[in-house]
Amino acid sequence: MVNTTRILAMISYDGSGFSGYQRQPNARSVQGEMEQALAKIHKADSWRSTSSGRTDAGVHGILQPVHFDSPLSIPIERWPRALNALLPDDIIVRSCEIVSHDFHARYGAVAKEYLYKLTTGELDVFRRNYVYQLDAELNEDAMQRAANLLLGTHDFSSYSSPKTDVVDKVRTMYAIDVIRDGDEWTLRFVGSGFLYQMVRVLTGTLLEVGRGMREVEDVKMILEAQDRAAAGKTAPGHGLYLSQVFYDEKALTAHLKETRKK
Repeated sequence: MVNTTRILAMISYDGSGFSGYQRQPNARSVQGEMEQALAKIHKADSWRSTSSGRTDAGVHGILQPVHFDSPLSIPIERWPRALNALLPDDIIVRSCEIVSHDFHARYGAVAKEYLYKLTTGELDVFRRNYVYQLDAELNEDAMQRAANLLLGTHDFSSYSSPKTDVVDKVRTMYAIDVIRDGDEWTLRFVGSGFLYQMVRVLTGTLLEVGRGMREVEDVKMILEAQDRAAAGKTAPGHGLYLSQVFYDEKALTAHLKETRKK
């Protein structure tokens, strides 16, 4: 049996040129590019990797964990340069580290953080793939009060796409912060896990509250309905960023304490 080392790579990617993270037969994907680079390094036809999860078309990754096993004796500090030399310009490996063989990028995660970025300012053609540009006034206080009603452990069926084979739709939301800086807005979501399109549906619904199209208390009734039709529109994917993934409860607790909205 060949001895292998399990390596955890932290990658960033511009999602605007991808059909999503997951490998697809007739479309460009982040996983496909990563595994093509790994296959070249290993002089193989293919090479398997495992990420912390999937992202949709157009969604960006700030720090996405990906693990893979390798029999090669490349020093760990050289792995980022080796991979970056083979990857396209819209993916970059930030760091690599050796982890135990029982580490799993997906199943070992205890929480994830997503950021949704939007602007209510002047349209900017150069930002159209990176920020949702919304021509509307938003009520920050109403959005935050609505977000607070979604914290805790709930069945989030209403706030996710029904196009999923996931049966258990109970998740825990640790934080939802509505952060405004002039015309620039960031919605920060930290949860134990997220269902398919969950952040985008939550965002779309909170934006409807902010625009006065729904009452603050409606978000709780939508939650209890367990029906996707009750929630708001799905926000576009290009404003969404996977920010980071947590594998340690202490690190998660420290992060929540540090970033808690005043």
